[in-house]
Amino acid sequence: MATFVWTGRTKQGGIQKGEIAAGNKDEVIGLLRKQNILVTSVNQKSGGFKIPGFGGGSVRGKDIVIFTRQFSTMIDAGLPLVQCLEILSTQCENKLLQKTLVTVRQDVEGGATYADSLRKHPKIFDDLYANMVAAGEAGGILDTILNRLSKHMEKAMKLQKQITSAMVYPGVIVSIAVLVIAVLMVWVIPAFAKMFTDFGGELPLPTVIVIAASNFMQHYILLIVGVVVACFMGFKKFYKTPVGRKLVDTYLLKLPVIGDLIRKAAVANFTRTLGTLITSGVPILDGLAIVAKTAGNKVVEEALLSVKQSISEGKTIAEPLKKTNVFPPMVVQMIGVGEQTGALDAMLEKIADFYDDEVDAAVTALTSLMEPALMVFLGISIGFIVIAMYLPIFKMASVVG
Repeated sequence: MATFVWTGRTKQGGIQKGEIAAGNKDEVIGLLRKQNILVTSVNQKSGGFKIPGFGGGSVRGKDIVIFTRQFSTMIDAGLPLVQCLEILSTQCENKLLQKTLVTVRQDVEGGATYADSLRKHPKIFDDLYANMVAAGEAGGILDTILNRLSKHMEKAMKLQKQITSAMVYPGVIVSIAVLVIAVLMVWVIPAFAKMFTDFGGELPLPTVIVIAASNFMQHYILLIVGVVVACFMGFKKFYKTPVGRKLVDTYLLKLPVIGDLIRKAAVANFTRTLGTLITSGVPILDGLAIVAKTAGNKVVEEALLSVKQSISEGKTIAEPLKKTNVFPPMVVQMIGVGEQTGALDAMLEKIADFYDDEVDAAVTALTSLMEPALMVFLGISIGFIVIAMYLPIFKMASVVG
């Protein structure tokens, strides 16, 4: 999407000017023609200099939740769809979302459905959002669907925040530890090494190892940084390939504590999203396809797609779910009960609530496990360096004594 500056004439001959967000010039002309405006000139607006992270270059999940909740309230109050979009676009603080809402409003005014207008912006409104809106429009319960969608997004954001916060603490500690060790090895150890060399005598083995590592880091620090960056970029590129992503995601699921957390989070996301879609009237096959895309793990995604294929062949959900060996037996059994009783959506919601609590417990367990592990790591790494530097000092003191 780009911003275009246009000039045109109305049917009465009046001259109008403005800005519009669109994919290209032809789209701008088409949108304005629907508003009975004859375009005389249209040029793409220069974006100018933008600092990354500023200027409304991205739309956060929080922005979408606020917009959805406000839109639901307005629709429930009886305001027309176009008027709601116009009001929300003018008061929206995020510039990218504001431009998108203006384009959506113009498409709706041109005769497109609200869901089809949203589908033109997949980076902001995903398949889950668009399909639920389509179901709400078809059933005449758009306000109810939007309210349900905002609640779903809030719970999904809370789950993601819990997992992210669990990973931030160890990441910060390890980063600080690496920085401290690098400072010691590059600036502090050389001063001690010079003092030991001037004193003479044979150094203890730990001291020899630390000094050798310090000399290596001083001479090859750029090479070390380059190798680390190259490994990181290579891993990212490898993970983007289907084989690489499946290999890494399979290994992550097998990790002792982290794998359990990832599995529980995937179950919570799968059950809540599918339950919300089914409750909103989205067909189960379409729902499984959407859930598979938002799984976040290649192994879970392939498992859900295989379940979708089995259901299209006439099988139940529980049977192919059991064969995947990805989902816990309790989840499979509860889904089977939900199918038999005709209350699958309610059962999925109960499973999601249960696994939200399980994720809370898993995050707490992971944090409590990592804290002593990190303390041990810091104690051994930095303690070894300190002891290695003090051993020759003790030897020097005994010689002088």
